[in-house]
Amino acid sequence: MPKIIENVREQLLAEAKRQIAQNGYRETTIRSVASACGLGVGTVYNYFSSKDMLIASFMIEEWRECLLKMKQKSTSDIEAFLQNVYLSLQEFIEIHASLFRDEDAAKVFAVAFAERHKLLRNQLAEILMPICTHTNRKFLSEFIAESLLTWTMAGKSFEEIYSVIKLLLF
Repeated sequence: MPKIIENVREQLLAEAKRQIAQNGYRETTIRSVASACGLGVGTVYNYFSSKDMLIASFMIEEWRECLLKMKQKSTSDIEAFLQNVYLSLQEFIEIHASLFRDEDAAKVFAVAFAERHKLLRNQLAEILMPICTHTNRKFLSEFIAESLLTWTMAGKSFEEIYSVIKLLLF
């Protein structure tokens, strides 16, 4: 009788995330993740078609959580709302800092990055839309979303970012 393992997918995601942070992209393999979880390689492939899909899966789940955090704050206080968005982005970036800095990962994900970046920007722009009250709200929300993504990745402080964004909004 085959053994039944609870939460296999979650275990695989957690282990892959741990190995990426500790060992980097190159050293993390389907085999190393499977072994650490006490599973066969084939079992991992039942859940994920490749190492890249395994990595993308934990990042997507955490991005969704990040978006939910961003949506929790009321837009009535624009500065507090934007600070919440900034802090949520910053947390996501910190969680995945080792992957973002990994040259091997950057080479592999370079093509997908442009596609995903546009998707992330559009999701963020949708969250920012309610605070954009001027004409051409879509452009403004996308511009602010792009600025937040770029400046947060570059390590800019909220105060620096907000001083520019408030000029656009008010």
